[in-house]
Amino acid sequence: MDNNNNQNNDNTDQNQATPTPTPEPQKRQRGGLTLTKVAITALVAGLLGGGAAYGGITYMNNSGVNDTAVPAGSNKSGNASTSNVTVNVSSQSTKAFNKVKGAMVSVINLQKESSSSSTLGQLFGESSSSSSKSNSALQEASEGSGVVYKKSGNSAYIVTNNHVVSGSSALRVVTSSGKQLQAKLVGKDSVTDLAVLKVNGADLKTVASFGDSDKIKVGETALAIGSPLGSQYATSLTEGIISAKKRTIETTNSSGTQTGNATVIQTDAAINPGNSGGALINVGGQVVGITSSKIASDAEGTSVEGMGFAIPSNEVVNIINQLVKKGKVVRPALGITYVDLANVSSSQQKSILKLPTSVQSGVVVMSASAGSPAKKAGLTKYDVITSMGGHDISDQSTLRDILYKYKLNDTVSMTYYHNGKKKTTKVKLTETSSQLSSSSSSTSASSES
Repeated sequence: MDNNNNQNNDNTDQNQATPTPTPEPQKRQRGGLTLTKVAITALVAGLLGGGAAYGGITYMNNSGVNDTAVPAGSNKSGNASTSNVTVNVSSQSTKAFNKVKGAMVSVINLQKESSSSSTLGQLFGESSSSSSKSNSALQEASEGSGVVYKKSGNSAYIVTNNHVVSGSSALRVVTSSGKQLQAKLVGKDSVTDLAVLKVNGADLKTVASFGDSDKIKVGETALAIGSPLGSQYATSLTEGIISAKKRTIETTNSSGTQTGNATVIQTDAAINPGNSGGALINVGGQVVGITSSKIASDAEGTSVEGMGFAIPSNEVVNIINQLVKKGKVVRPALGITYVDLANVSSSQQKSILKLPTSVQSGVVVMSASAGSPAKKAGLTKYDVITSMGGHDISDQSTLRDILYKYKLNDTVSMTYYHNGKKKTTKVKLTETSSQLSSSSSSTSASSES
């Protein structure tokens, strides 16, 4: 749902021996974020007591050391062996993992090489024809995770995150056994950040099942399975608990503009870049969520641990069924562009909008498309919508959240201010969001619904 590599903040003695330098990490893209390949280095323990470090060896004061000589003779008596005692460590978590791991895949987003590479080639004498050919080649842009949730004949269907597949020229799936398959995009939805892929499932034997996310409990065990940092670490398992069943977080588009709010499951199971689109399961091996995002730091840059989020399985199933049926999620639209009232100065609220001072929040209509539901209901430029369906509207994202709870052809009540006068109306939602985006034009400062 994002590269935040964990850093070791352990305090060590300033005289600690310096580790051997490691090669410069190579930059890659994982799950839409810039990542570095992990450079694994040995940690040198901090020095204790009054010892001084010389070349990585600690020398201690010899006072009190017994001078008894080390026994001479053969060292064969120092041989080691393993015990024949075995411990059954099978747990419910292990059983749950084994039930689902075969349904886990890595999803690779392939994109055409940037034009800058061909420009660089021309600087070194590469012909325009050869650079054009190079430019058409596909390269790995990012990696994420996915879950095989259904098989039908030789077709297998996979759910993942929209941001994992966004911008792709082609898609590839790597199964838990390491087999690579071409994947076709069935449909995607940016609002819920979900997408469905289709592959040839002849070699896929395991299908995950969805549990009821409404029945999970705070404190119960949660297991996250995915490909953190990509397929190199495929089917990695982390364990935690359900931290919250319904946590509201802000959602943003690719430009960073807030587009709404999402209700998600919060967990402290470790979720890292590349886990996006993976499964959050219960100890019964049922998928109760699709992992999508995490908080790594707050607005002030304070590091945060153990705050990952997953899209509830009940919503996942609902969106999957719509994507499979139509390739997209059909949502109603008002046919307007609008801005937050909070972004309008108090002087303009008084002089242009003529609002009473008691109105503190809402959205300002900047345009209404001809023939749109809003236009038919009487809304015009500079009207201020303050509530819809009996719910107060605080900002742009709230309006969208309320609107998307309705279906096409539903009728919803609306309260708004026109030239400072309070009015109510009924709006029949006959227009879809896809119609709106194809027929209307808005400025970068306003949103559309």
